[in-house]
Amino acid sequence: INECYDGTLTTALEDEKFKATAGATIAFRGLGRLPAKWLLVVGTGANSPEDERRAAGAAASFARDKSLASMRIEVGNHIEHQVEGIIAGNYRFDRYMPEDDRKATLESVVLVNGSEDGVAAGVALGSGRSLCRDLVNGPADDVHPQSMAASAQKLASGRLTVEVWDYEKLKSERMGGIEAVGRGSDRKPTFVHMVYTPAGESAGEVALVGKGVTFDAGGLSIKPSGGMMDMRCDMGGAGAVVGIMSALEALDVKVKVHGIFGAAENMLGPNAYKLGDVLTFRNGKKAEIHNTDAEGRLVLADCLSYASEIEGVTHIVDLATLTGAAVVALGEHFSACYSNDEGFAKQLCAAADAGGEAYWHMPLEKLYADKLKGDMAPLKNIGDRWAGSITAALFLENFVAEGKTWSHLDIAGPALISGKERHLCKGATGAGVPGLLAWLRDWA
Repeated sequence: INECYDGTLTTALEDEKFKATAGATIAFRGLGRLPAKWLLVVGTGANSPEDERRAAGAAASFARDKSLASMRIEVGNHIEHQVEGIIAGNYRFDRYMPEDDRKATLESVVLVNGSEDGVAAGVALGSGRSLCRDLVNGPADDVHPQSMAASAQKLASGRLTVEVWDYEKLKSERMGGIEAVGRGSDRKPTFVHMVYTPAGESAGEVALVGKGVTFDAGGLSIKPSGGMMDMRCDMGGAGAVVGIMSALEALDVKVKVHGIFGAAENMLGPNAYKLGDVLTFRNGKKAEIHNTDAEGRLVLADCLSYASEIEGVTHIVDLATLTGAAVVALGEHFSACYSNDEGFAKQLCAAADAGGEAYWHMPLEKLYADKLKGDMAPLKNIGDRWAGSITAALFLENFVAEGKTWSHLDIAGPALISGKERHLCKGATGAGVPGLLAWLRDWA
């Protein structure tokens, strides 16, 4: 290629002090020297799977910004990760923009020196993440409890079953947390249980539990306007569960997986739950409400109780955009990982790294449990201002049955980004999808 530019390409790279770190780019016009409109030089770092994911994603992001219909790319040999990166980088959420203002998506990609091996897996990984991003990005008028349930129902196939409970059903099933959070809205809450059954004998059985608060106004503990703007995204955990479940069959995951979430709008209204209320959850435990804006844990409490009842399930992972405290502690790049099993936490953190995410193992410190002691009931739903992410995890642990290996992922930081970062555009990232799919695929 350097010869096509009469040897000036390498000089230009040297003049620009281009460093080939993963995802770094520099663009040149084709100028008739190549059968292409653009030449993009992309850094591949050490050519690790994550480096190739970022490099391919950066190229696809460039293509989307330029509305290019096709791309020929030579990155490395990790085809699965290249395809996954291409889908993630080419993603934009622009369905509400005028047609003329939308950037065209890639229609064809040629992988140089590549084979078909890994393409299908890369498409499944990328598509599952994109589905999650679409749900999290969508406005609350379009993504609400009923439409979340419908999104899950669309996935139903021979190996994936979906059961949906409406408001009356979840009330009769003792889902006191979900019912209370959702009762202030005219859109009543729903509960969803998806089951993926692998082909052949199952290697294990797990449950993924997602927080599905499709809009969080804070309830009677109302949020300020600025803090409410992004609260359509408070169903990121449930969105991740849907995205993960959509990819399992294509990836031929060998584990039986239960995808569970409660979906609710936390609104103000004549029937809204109140401070001082005492709620009874599915497992019979009670908690008094000290803040209606600490609602996600109430939804998860019922879902965790339900997941704990499934006899064959040995491992439960819940994920939620749960606390601002996790963002203060770890910023936008790490999900906080808590577990009742240290080895399991390390396993999940390693899987996240393999999937291109970052989980940070946090202490499930019992010394803080006293912060959750209630006056009228054994529990209250919030502690003081200190260790807020830890006390939220401690609250959830009350709803996991003895003998179940459990982890809680607080994805509040990385679920949404305020601007372009790496090869990902502003908005939802699909947090939780890559790491947990890597964990499920590696089950042995």
